[in-house]
Amino acid sequence: MDGQAVILGEVLARQAGERPGGEALVTRASRFSYAQIFERAQSAAGAMHALGLRKGDHVAILMGNDEHWLSLFYGAALLGAVTVPVNTRFKRNEIDFCLRKSDCKALFYAGRFLGIDFEAMLEDIKPPIAIDVSMRTLQGEFRGADVSPEDPLLIQFTSGTTAYPKGALLTHENMLRDALEAGRRIGVRREDRYFNCRPFFHAAGSTLSALMALVHGCTLVTLPTFDAGGALELMEREGCTLLSGNDTLFQMLMGHADFPRRRLCLRGGWSAAGPQTMRRIIDVLGAREICAAYGLSEASPNVVMSDWRDPEALRVEGLAAPLPGVDLRISEEGEIQVRGWNVMRGYYNDPEQTAKAFTADGWLRTGDLGELTPEGRLRMVGRLKDVFRVGGENVAPAEVEEVLLAHPAVQTAQVIGVPDERLGEVPCAYVTLKANASAAEKELVEWCKARCASFKVPRYLRIVEDFEAIGMTASGKVQKARLREHALKELALPGGGAAGSAGAT
Repeated sequence: MDGQAVILGEVLARQAGERPGGEALVTRASRFSYAQIFERAQSAAGAMHALGLRKGDHVAILMGNDEHWLSLFYGAALLGAVTVPVNTRFKRNEIDFCLRKSDCKALFYAGRFLGIDFEAMLEDIKPPIAIDVSMRTLQGEFRGADVSPEDPLLIQFTSGTTAYPKGALLTHENMLRDALEAGRRIGVRREDRYFNCRPFFHAAGSTLSALMALVHGCTLVTLPTFDAGGALELMEREGCTLLSGNDTLFQMLMGHADFPRRRLCLRGGWSAAGPQTMRRIIDVLGAREICAAYGLSEASPNVVMSDWRDPEALRVEGLAAPLPGVDLRISEEGEIQVRGWNVMRGYYNDPEQTAKAFTADGWLRTGDLGELTPEGRLRMVGRLKDVFRVGGENVAPAEVEEVLLAHPAVQTAQVIGVPDERLGEVPCAYVTLKANASAAEKELVEWCKARCASFKVPRYLRIVEDFEAIGMTASGKVQKARLREHALKELALPGGGAAGSAGAT
């Protein structure tokens, strides 16, 4: 791909030709060579063609990470069709919205997944073509359509400030070049075995895991869905050298009861995490070449990535440079804005939201706060919409979370703003503790008092077992809006009903 934009089918064919017996994909129960994955993709494309699907048609995939998902994605690309990944945690109305909004002509799904009966859920919302891949083998033969790098490859639905997800339209060039350049930064080698924690229905799973492994010709190792214990077992068994994910996923791995007995050989990868977690990834997990990453679905998704050869201190602090050909700027409000080849073509079938996503002079608004160093490296500060004001002072949750994560007993930390009659809003923190560690809520508040300004100290702090019941996305991110709703109810604050008791810790 050096210096040339290409299409997914060409990359897949080249890898199958150059290393047909090389392992492309390893799941818990199966192994597939590059030649086998190419053959499966051709069969999927042939089956789609036989069903009447053609170049430009939109094809939805609803299932966990496995060879079926990849075969369908690659097969659709060979056909020139556009994949619409559907989040397996979506409820019926959300699935219906995505299928209709993206004008899907076909849906390939798993009848049951994680105990969910999708067959029943989809009964009256299926598009004209709907196939349960667990009940039917896709067979056919298709060599490939006339596809260009500028053609759409995927519609990535992403949550935001609107009531429903928006579908970012990404091209072959967007995703393949992003996978190539980000992989170069983390130093992917053909002999690497890359463990994927992220669902394929997110851009971090499709671009920065599946496609990154494909364009660099290494082996992708994955599970149907993330499970910390299962991930540790598979990483040890397969000798995985690379790993990626956000702070929560890494914290869950290192906090799992099985972690001390696992013998891992991780070298590096990437993480979207703060300095405390980055430090532990190096010192505890042993991934000494870990790189800091920042991105968003609308940018395919990677925008900046450390280089594995950067000084450790820079990588730990998250000071990463933009990918080649990608420009950054910081607005007067502190928002990170992006311009370059990785930026989406817009939100599919949504001109109003597309217009809002860009500045008047054509830069993508990220909704994130950041700072640029004199050398052009980015430090992300937090989400613009997550920042809250305490008596006139802005508080970025990430700042307080970093202070809490520095406590030896704290495994994860999430901070939100909640209403206060005098100050407008005050910080509220939810934390989980490391296995076999103990700490009192009052102790953690005192820890914060000694290390940050008074207006940043949590007025409320609760220790919880996990965030699953409160609200976590399938990619391991805590949903701050749902966490805030939970806090309002638990603390009996305005807007939250009368469940729970109020009061400072």
